[in-house]
Amino acid sequence: MSSSLRSLLCQMRPVAGWMALSALLGVLTVGSGIGLMTLSAYLISEAALHPSYATLLFAILGVRFFGVVRGAWRYFERVVSHEVSFRLLAHLRVWFYKALEPLAPARLLTRTHVKSREYTSGDLLSRLISDIETLQDFYARSIAPALVAAIIGLIMWFVLGAYNSAFAIVLLAFYLLAGVGVPLVMYLLGRTLEEHVITVRSDLKMACIDSVQGIGDLLAYGLEEKQAERVQALNCQLVRLQAARARVRGMREAAGSVLMNLCVWTMLVVAIPLVREGRLNGVYLAVLALAAVSSFDAVLPLSAAAQGLQGSLVAARRLFSVIDAPPVIRDPVLPSPVPSSFDLEVCHLSFRYTEDAPYALRSICFALPQGRCLALVGPSGAGKSTLVNILQRFWDYEQGSIRLGGHELRAFHQENLHQLISVVEQRPYLFNATIRENLLLARPEASQDEVEEAARQACLHDFIQSLPQGYETLIGEQGLKLSGGERQRLAIARALLKKAPILLLDEVTANLDPLTEREVLRTVRALLPGRTTILITHRLVGLEMADEILVLHEGAIKERGMHSDLLQAEGLYWHLWLLQKQELATS
Repeated sequence: MSSSLRSLLCQMRPVAGWMALSALLGVLTVGSGIGLMTLSAYLISEAALHPSYATLLFAILGVRFFGVVRGAWRYFERVVSHEVSFRLLAHLRVWFYKALEPLAPARLLTRTHVKSREYTSGDLLSRLISDIETLQDFYARSIAPALVAAIIGLIMWFVLGAYNSAFAIVLLAFYLLAGVGVPLVMYLLGRTLEEHVITVRSDLKMACIDSVQGIGDLLAYGLEEKQAERVQALNCQLVRLQAARARVRGMREAAGSVLMNLCVWTMLVVAIPLVREGRLNGVYLAVLALAAVSSFDAVLPLSAAAQGLQGSLVAARRLFSVIDAPPVIRDPVLPSPVPSSFDLEVCHLSFRYTEDAPYALRSICFALPQGRCLALVGPSGAGKSTLVNILQRFWDYEQGSIRLGGHELRAFHQENLHQLISVVEQRPYLFNATIRENLLLARPEASQDEVEEAARQACLHDFIQSLPQGYETLIGEQGLKLSGGERQRLAIARALLKKAPILLLDEVTANLDPLTEREVLRTVRALLPGRTTILITHRLVGLEMADEILVLHEGAIKERGMHSDLLQAEGLYWHLWLLQKQELATS
């Protein structure tokens, strides 16, 4: 048994009871069909001999009974099997998302020089939606048919064997051909086909997502036709693969039908001499034929199950290839309690993403007392964002030490650490929800008064009140209905609402015009009192508010001091400040 199949079966434990009930109802449905067909054949054959009504009474009642219960069993079997599929679908999506959380962001969206595989948002979405939808039918199309076929085959073996062992042998032989031989051939034929279908479907979904998200740039550069051709090429490739899959399905159905009819003919060839010899009542010829035909209802789905099994295994491998990666960060067995003070001390911290990658940080040292503000400045690629990600425990560190309130940072449980930190990023992610719902992400239990107070402190309340729906205004995907400054202030209000003692501000004024930048900086100052704050920026505006400035270059601290002292030193900071001043003068 492959590891993917074994892992997939383990995920079905929550619905094991429903699966057993569904299999039982499937057996009852097929069994009722066999009973209906055999009794009907017996009734017609026996009635041709003009017996008394009493002789036919049992068969008449049996036909009516099986005719009614077969429909009832089929209905309940469908209801339960769909219940299994939907419960499994919900379980797998929640399970996959929970498994993704410990891997984010280090194992999912990594830097380009890291050897770990990167997963685009479209690829992850395809795995979360399409691959899991493929797996929802794993039970209904693969597991249940095998269980029903095995049970029905056993019952038919004993029943036919009671009449004559030759009948049981014939049926078993064709059962094996239809239930093992044909499925094996279908599995081999579709082994690579299903993998290609899923891969191309995923590529097509990613291309469509790129087309929608980047439609503005595509139109601006006149590339919409080229992108449409790319999507069309993938779509044609998918259609060709699906056509090939349909041909395999046609071969499967034809093979099943041929074997079923051959089984009936063989059964009759064996039975007719027995009738001539008087060892078998001629009435049972039709009974045997229709018993064989109706029993194939349990075997024929196995070919489809084998073809679908390969698709399920490919989808499972795609899911497990993501979540089987070990998380970069592991919580300690005995975590430290939440500290009483929030002094931050970094001592000789060095970090690189892989062993053969260059150092992103080199021997970083600083002490940040509680309630003070530290600014990290430097050109792009200097290591500023890397340091922020390490402080949030998105990446682990091996060289050096980071202590918070006297405790090593890695000694804290991740959830407890994240509750202590508020982050305002350069491009804060805003959900396609209302303003109030986006604010409540920071603290879901916050009252409306607290939400409005945070918005006031972020200089956002008056703007929100001017909107027709106020705090219930939908802001669109990623907050696209808001301006850049409004999005930043909304992120700042969210950080205020969280009331975390540690604040990380990562390029909060990047890509803003000077007027909006001054407004955002004025809002930022409202965040600082009483908080341990790290301000990351490459724009040297408003840094007078910082108690100390660290100038990073190529992962190392080149200069440190206050704004005025660094300007007097006429070093890298002074050089960056002059360049920025010239840019502002020419803009």
